[in-house]
Amino acid sequence: MSHLDDIPSTPGKFKMEKSPFIQSRMRWHWQSSLAKLTFWSIIFFCLILIFFFRSPSSNPLLQDPYRRSLRTYNWGGPAWEKRVRSSARVRSRNGFSVLVTGAAGFVGTHVSSTLKKRGDGVLGLDNFNDYYDPSLKRARQELLERSGVFIVEGDINDSALLMKLFEVVAFTHVMHLAAQAGVRHAMENPGSYVHSNIAGFVNLLEVCKSANPQPAIVWASSSSVYGLNNKVPFSEKDRTDQPASLYAATKKAGEEIAHTYNHIYGLSLTGLRFFTVYGPWGRPDMAYFFFTRDILKRKWIPIFEAANHGTVARDFTYIDDIVKGCLAALDTAKRSTGTGGKKKGPAQLRVYNLGNTSPVPVSNLVSILERLLKVKVKRNIMKLPRNGDVQFTHANISLAQRELGYKPTTDLQTGLKKFVTWYTGFYSGGKKAAG
Repeated sequence: MSHLDDIPSTPGKFKMEKSPFIQSRMRWHWQSSLAKLTFWSIIFFCLILIFFFRSPSSNPLLQDPYRRSLRTYNWGGPAWEKRVRSSARVRSRNGFSVLVTGAAGFVGTHVSSTLKKRGDGVLGLDNFNDYYDPSLKRARQELLERSGVFIVEGDINDSALLMKLFEVVAFTHVMHLAAQAGVRHAMENPGSYVHSNIAGFVNLLEVCKSANPQPAIVWASSSSVYGLNNKVPFSEKDRTDQPASLYAATKKAGEEIAHTYNHIYGLSLTGLRFFTVYGPWGRPDMAYFFFTRDILKRKWIPIFEAANHGTVARDFTYIDDIVKGCLAALDTAKRSTGTGGKKKGPAQLRVYNLGNTSPVPVSNLVSILERLLKVKVKRNIMKLPRNGDVQFTHANISLAQRELGYKPTTDLQTGLKKFVTWYTGFYSGGKKAAG
């Protein structure tokens, strides 16, 4: 026997021999404890899963609208394909077959309707998210369906759906208007802007570059890309690397992404920088819309001022003028040059301002609405918040005039009169809640 066996394992303590009975009991106790721990861990984990999926307040998939937008829709099948083909069928000589994304949106509805009236084939795509009242989007959908435009309910991030649409219809053009809109909302839900304006745009371009033939693409950028630029009026040659909001940054990113896909894959791309579009069927989050609603409810109207009592002004552009610019961009778009995702030659790449060239102070907008609604406005002068809004916008449209024949004809007084007529009719004299 080794002499090491007689040495205590710890100074002052002797090593005690463990009997087989004690060792067996300790093993049983340890295994029993492990079994209990495993059992309760599984129970606890199951409770977490139940709570996560059953509780609306704790499920991030339900909290984030931009995640909810990509859901499973009912699409596909012979009847569905028949509706898609019928809606996209060209009914005029030399007409286009156009996929309009965001077709249930403000601009999308007007563009789709006008294209259909002139004999182009039009298929809409919209996810009907709840950024603003979806019932307004559904009402626009009904309006378009009466004119023969079918809107597929789906998300631009759904690659399978987009590929199926291009499989069913050989679109000659895409009018890409789907986007997460609104400058201020970006501070509350930034992910929705990345999801729609960047990831969604890339997904659409991926499908378009692989289509055969590749469509020509016209898409909505924004005057917001000019950001903190102080040079007026804003020209397409001006710098756009100082965005004042995340919304503006995603639109600027879209322009750079468009350049990339044009350069690598030969996609024909035309970006349109819209300047404060307004008119019937408009967006409830726009100032002219909720000013109208609040004036009719006799609420105080906030009038923002910039530093040192500076005037806040916008280049308000009536929807009919914007539609003319959109159609002119489609009509002058050249074919994409790629085949099977490979570029065969240089492709067209353009960016245009679509504005009215006549900035109007927001205070004047309120005065016009006051006269049209025949209600005395209670004004609340406030400082312009640091939420992404800029002091003014002013479009230089000389390039669009020269190359698209773009010429706005509707002044703010005339345009707001048409909007108020629509609003009071649609919302029954302001009695129905709007937005």
